[in-house]
Amino acid sequence: MTTTTTAPGTDQRLYTVADWYDAEALLSTEERQVLGRLRSFLTTEAKPLLAEYWERGEFPEQLARPLIDLDLMEPADLTVDAPARGIFHGFRIFELARTDASLATWYTAQAGLFRTAIRVGASEEQQKEWMPRVIDFSLKGVFSLTEPEHGSDIAGGLATTARYQPGAGTDSDGGTWVLDGAKRWIGGASTADVLCVFARDVADAQVKAFLVDRTAAGVSLEKIHGKTSLRMMQNAHITLDNVRVPDAMRLHNVNSFKDVAAMLRAMRSDVAWIATGIQAGAFEAALAYVKERQQFGRPLGSFQLVQEKLARMLCNITASLSLVVRLTEQQGWGIYRDQDSALAKMQTSLMMRQTVALAREVVGGNGITLAADVARFHADAEAVYSYEGTHEINALIIGRALTGAGAFTN
Repeated sequence: MTTTTTAPGTDQRLYTVADWYDAEALLSTEERQVLGRLRSFLTTEAKPLLAEYWERGEFPEQLARPLIDLDLMEPADLTVDAPARGIFHGFRIFELARTDASLATWYTAQAGLFRTAIRVGASEEQQKEWMPRVIDFSLKGVFSLTEPEHGSDIAGGLATTARYQPGAGTDSDGGTWVLDGAKRWIGGASTADVLCVFARDVADAQVKAFLVDRTAAGVSLEKIHGKTSLRMMQNAHITLDNVRVPDAMRLHNVNSFKDVAAMLRAMRSDVAWIATGIQAGAFEAALAYVKERQQFGRPLGSFQLVQEKLARMLCNITASLSLVVRLTEQQGWGIYRDQDSALAKMQTSLMMRQTVALAREVVGGNGITLAADVARFHADAEAVYSYEGTHEINALIIGRALTGAGAFTN
């Protein structure tokens, strides 16, 4: 929904209702035009399919190629002189998430997670070969870090192993890696070309990263069923049994978990944008509902208690947008700190939880049905609240920065 209204006061500008302070004004005319194409596609092509596919627990694959063809990662009309700006990438995520969290998660799996893995972890030679294919989706990949028994403690607990066998392969240096272990909650794995698998080298106990062919011998994928959140996103449990990977497919700049942490530092801001977009989608759906729904002979939106809840939702969204915009500006200047991305993810997710609950509340009983749209956002928010760092883990990252004392235990 892209409801606009005339702003109160003297400027009489038009703004999207959830973007009360018009943060989108930070975008150039060209950036707005690209986002306009996305917004139109999501409204006309994607939105009519969402309730059906969410209930079925399937991803609407017919949307994948048209989304890719919109050329949103590095749009040609924005990147003549330089790469697309971070603020554009942020609003692209916001626009996807305000429509559906699974769509946003699916797109950022490639444009955020996998692209960052290549940008941070690949050598210069590898980047030259792979990055153009990542951008045009001819090389689709997923970030495979989380394991069945290790999520928050993955830094010290990562159990998937990699053993190097010199002279056993066919690549130029004659080396092959053998991977064993399992990964879980890997979104989009079933349609990826490669899995970016993180494994612990048995020789030095350090974490390395590998691009593993999804169809390689020893790789098996199982769809995770029974989810109550992000139902459209296809998450997989991956088993790796004696999987052989040539050294040429190892990300040569990943040699410890510190290198993985650098990726997470850069990617966590994407999730904060998703959390903000989910709030906008839930709020706009609730606002449309209470304007139309009649109770006691009056529109629901005319009641004081409902208006107070609407105002709280809008406050949360406005504060969240302020956080993610400022964080994105800092990252554009080259400032990447764990505590900054952790703070944005922690707080936007916390406000998201409150916002979607308030949206469901004002819609009443219809708020638990897919017809009013709010139910999707309400359920999907729970997954976003946990992934890319739980509330508690992000709080400890911030606490460590504040006190100089780490509260993590291995």
